[in-house]
Amino acid sequence: MTSTRRTGRPRLVSLTSGPLAPSSRLARIVVTVAAASLLLTAGVVGLPASSATAASYPSWEDVQKARGDETAKQAEITNLEGILTQMQADLDAANTEAEKRGDELQKAQSAYDDAQYKTAQLQSQADSADQVAAASEERAGQLAAQLGRSGGTNGVSGTLIADPGEAGQLLYKLGAMSKLTEQADGIYAQATQDRNTAQGLSDQAAVAEAALAVLAHEAQQALADANDAAQAASDALAAQQENQARLQAQLETLKTNVDHTEAEYQKGVEESRAAAAAAAAAATNGTALGVVSPQGWTRPAGGNISSGFGMRVNPVTHAYILHAGTDLAAGCNTPIYAATAGVVSYAGWYGGYGNFVLIDHGNGVTTGYGHQPNGGIMVSVGQAVGTGQQIGHVGSTGNSTGCHLHFETRVGGVAQNPQPFMADRGIRL
Repeated sequence: MTSTRRTGRPRLVSLTSGPLAPSSRLARIVVTVAAASLLLTAGVVGLPASSATAASYPSWEDVQKARGDETAKQAEITNLEGILTQMQADLDAANTEAEKRGDELQKAQSAYDDAQYKTAQLQSQADSADQVAAASEERAGQLAAQLGRSGGTNGVSGTLIADPGEAGQLLYKLGAMSKLTEQADGIYAQATQDRNTAQGLSDQAAVAEAALAVLAHEAQQALADANDAAQAASDALAAQQENQARLQAQLETLKTNVDHTEAEYQKGVEESRAAAAAAAAAATNGTALGVVSPQGWTRPAGGNISSGFGMRVNPVTHAYILHAGTDLAAGCNTPIYAATAGVVSYAGWYGGYGNFVLIDHGNGVTTGYGHQPNGGIMVSVGQAVGTGQQIGHVGSTGNSTGCHLHFETRVGGVAQNPQPFMADRGIRL
């Protein structure tokens, strides 16, 4: 497993682990948090106070002294068992909080995406209505000018009285005047109605835009909280990895009076660290794979498109909501590649998206990769990745009915349709 210490800004760590005993909550929660890059509000939520502080850890000298006295040995056994229990409780609490914050992040982002999509549609309707109103007002203006040149409807009536002509012509002219007056009233009324409609839609769009700004701020705060929570979970895991093997060895030594237990536990610790280092090296030094376009982009995964971008009924929640990406029906556990070079800004649990990676490519452009399996994420927050570098695996976590990659592209935080977005960069999905 890997951990990354905070250096300045909040950092999120992707935690991965191998099989664990079914009886261990660590097996259930840490593997979930393997994708659970989730959040803590700074200064509000933190790790539970632990009795297992560094100063309270017994040394091997303390253990050896306790072995000579049965009462002291039992007291030390109780102390060690309490420390180990508290360490696990701290880790469980941090992981639970991280998963909760990850769910909140995904909900906040989805609310923003849905509102942004609807606001854009409303603004488009307002723009179209404004064009219609302008055209209606132009027609009304032209008619007003025409009537003005003839002295208005009263002027037309005066002309008819002064020069009625033959009876048949008079009746025709009176009918024409009546139609002209009726037409004028209709054009004026339509122009007023069209302008009111346009103004109403513009007012609605302005309100929606203001609400959208609030949602954007909430989503940004949720991301910061999620990264803080993930860091807290990572710190708790690092503390456990650093001390659990030694403390467990001390406990077994006291219970069995066998000194070689420590070496066995330490061997397991070193093997775990070596495996984590190898995984980190593979993730960091991975070779770019696949066809790379002249613009420096590549396909993020195999598989055909199984669901496109746009409003749809979610197959799991049955809610009518924006599907903010494109689904690629790649096989389970097949590789996911970075679409282009960038820096990982999120890696963990993300509500309905399951285990999720977000990469920042600069200039407001980001890409997202969802539904990865537990333990499948291969990168951590703050890590630089290259085009085509493997960042994870295809899975079916979150709101998913089968293995696929949910791939997102965003500009300035606004979800874009990945198909034309990637096509503009030389890649066909």
